[in-house]
Amino acid sequence: MRTVDFTPLYRSSVGFDRLFDLLENASRSDQKGGGYPPYNIEALDKNRYQITIAVAGFAENELEIQSESNKLVVRGKHADDSETRNYLYQGIAARNFERVFELADHVRVDSAQLKNGLLAINLVKEIPEAMQPRKIAIN
Repeated sequence: MRTVDFTPLYRSSVGFDRLFDLLENASRSDQKGGGYPPYNIEALDKNRYQITIAVAGFAENELEIQSESNKLVVRGKHADDSETRNYLYQGIAARNFERVFELADHVRVDSAQLKNGLLAINLVKEIPEAMQPRKIAIN
């Protein structure tokens, strides 16, 4: 078990609350062992990213993608299957899930596709013009 005390950092810094919260949440989620469903996070270029989640066995209408402030929440909920099955071996997980991703400022969800049991979510970082570097003319 790994615990980190951020108290000394809180005493000497201002405005980094969100960063400390992200670090604390990351250490907590590592301890939970949240490995289902497996996923990849890929940088496509400087301002484009893709999260690919393995959602084998889920239909499109059983998946929900929600973007709220700086969080991306992906949920999978199987429709009630009244049919009882007699598995000799069940290696494919058939459980519901909720996966939460923390997004940086100015990152938004662009699109999502479900193909061959993989849910691909495309993200774009859009830096506002006021925050982009600009040249200053010398008079």
